[in-house]
This record gives sequence, structure tokens and C-alpha cells, in this order.
Amino acid sequence: MGAMAAACVLALVFALALTCVGTPAGGTAGTTGRPVTHAAAARADEECTDPEKQTLSPSRADGETIEAIKNRRGEKRKLIVGVDQNSYRWGYRNPNSGESGRLEGFDIDLVHRIAEDILGDADAVQFKAIPTDQRIPAIQDGRVDMVVRTMTINCARMEEVAFSAPYFRTGQQVLAPKSSPVEGYDGTLANRRICTAAGSTAYAKLEEDKKAGALPESTDIRTTVPNQLDCLVRLQLGEVDAVVTDAALAASQAAQDPTVRLKGEAFTTEYYGVAMKKDADDLVRRVNQILVDFREDTEDGWQSSYDTWLSATLGGDSSKSEPPAPVYARKD
Repeated sequence: MGAMAAACVLALVFALALTCVGTPAGGTAGTTGRPVTHAAAARADEECTDPEKQTLSPSRADGETIEAIKNRRGEKRKLIVGVDQNSYRWGYRNPNSGESGRLEGFDIDLVHRIAEDILGDADAVQFKAIPTDQRIPAIQDGRVDMVVRTMTINCARMEEVAFSAPYFRTGQQVLAPKSSPVEGYDGTLANRRICTAAGSTAYAKLEEDKKAGALPESTDIRTTVPNQLDCLVRLQLGEVDAVVTDAALAASQAAQDPTVRLKGEAFTTEYYGVAMKKDADDLVRRVNQILVDFREDTEDGWQSSYDTWLSATLGGDSSKSEPPAPVYARKD
């Protein structure tokens, strides 16, 4: 077990007490963390196509939502953002940063960019660590202005929140011990225990494929945890046989523990977006403009952040991770 992996175990040993097995009663845990009926999920899929395109055109204009953020006074004049603090190189507390575990990573760079544009101060941010299954409730309850947390844009989630244009491309992949007979997302998962994060697209995909017969019937997908990194701990403790998560996150977890590796190829294509309240149109437009600027900035933008945080785990060629050219198909 690597040094970083050992640190993860120590940091999360108490968090394991919070993990759950199974799904919420009455629905699926595959979208928001709140129960979503299969009928509602099916309706969303029928009515929605190309969810990554269903966003508003960019604008630099301030509106009601942005004005409310700017009107906060004193120490409260900050952008409140839901992030992860356990995803290595995405949003994590670096114990070696010399600043009491300052949050770092690709998502964190993007948050600072948004804060600088809206409030004129890259550090005018109140970070809130949000578990995977609480991302949408945190937005809907007004606990955060937005969530920037490796959050996949999909149809079911668009029923409950608004998304920016995509800022990263990824896909689901299997992570397992190097010595494991598991070879990828295939028949080698038969009689294996799989861990996913509650409320994740990974769990939704596993559940869908198992019902459709595309996944071996004997595959056990009941183990879900509040935070994705908890799955790595479960794998290290021998409580599960494999993890299914976004390839970008899986690569970071493999970097934390050299005894595990990605198995097979990514078997979906997904896009990360910034999530906000459904009626926060001005904020959605502003974030989309910031993303345009972030991609075009050749000195301190998207590519620079990729090189700093992700090239070591995803490779120097960023082309597979670059989001598609944005399409702004959503109307007011």
C-alpha cells in the first residue's frame, strides 16, 4: 500500500461508519441522493437528448442571482461553492501544502477563476465539502451557489438543477487490484462485489445494466458510499473486489495506491459541468462565459490547470479529456 493510500485510510477510517449498503427505499440512488422513481428517471431520458448541450448562451451581464452574491457584506462577500476534499488532484486537501491543508486541484482552480470573475478576488470563496449524494440537495436547499465537483451532466439531474456547458470529458471505468482476475466491465465481474458512490452516475449505470442483463446477474452492486474515495478504502480493506467510477477519478485513485490499476477501457462518455439552481439563469450564463475564457487562456487557463494537476495521472495528451465545442441549445 502506498504512502498516500495509507494516509487515505487513516483520514477516512471514521468516515466508513457513514457508508451505506443498498439504495434509498422507493427509488434509485443513481442521480441525486434523494429517491428518484424509475418512472421519473425514464421520463427524463425520454424527453432529454444531448444533455451537455442543454445550457444557456454565455453572457457577462449581472442579474438577480449575481447581484445577490455581490451584495453580501464583509466576510460573507464570498462565492459559496460545494466541492470535494478527497478527490486527489481534483479537489483535495494537500497535507504537504504548508497552508493547513489548502484545497487544491483542477476543480479548485476553476472555482478560483469563477470567484475572480464575479467578485474580483480569486480567494473570495467559501468552500463547502459536499458528499457525492448531497450535491443536488445542497444546491436546491440554498446551502451553496454552485457545485464544482466532478459532476456529470445527465438528463435526470437536469430535472433538478441547471448545468453549465461541459468543462471536462470522461467515462466510467473499472478499478481493481493489479492481481485481480477482473479484466474490465465484462463477464469477469461475475460474483464480484462492486463499490460505487451513492448518487453517482456509476451506480445508475450498474443498476441499469444489471436489469437489462448487460451485467452478470451475480455481480453484487449493493455497496454504496457517501464519497468516492471511500470506495478505494473499501477496496484496500478487501471489503469489495472492484470500484466503478469516472476514469478521471479512477486514474487519480490508482496514483494514490500503486497496488491497484484501471481495468479495461472506459465504457461510457460523460461530461462534467458546473451545477447551479434551475432559475439562476444569469449565473449559468456568466459561468459559461467564464468557461469560454478559461479554455481560451493559453497562459493560466484550462490547459495549464490540466498540466499542473492531471497530466501525471491522465497523460500529457489532454485531447481525450477536452470537452466538445459548446452548444447552447437551452432557451429562456
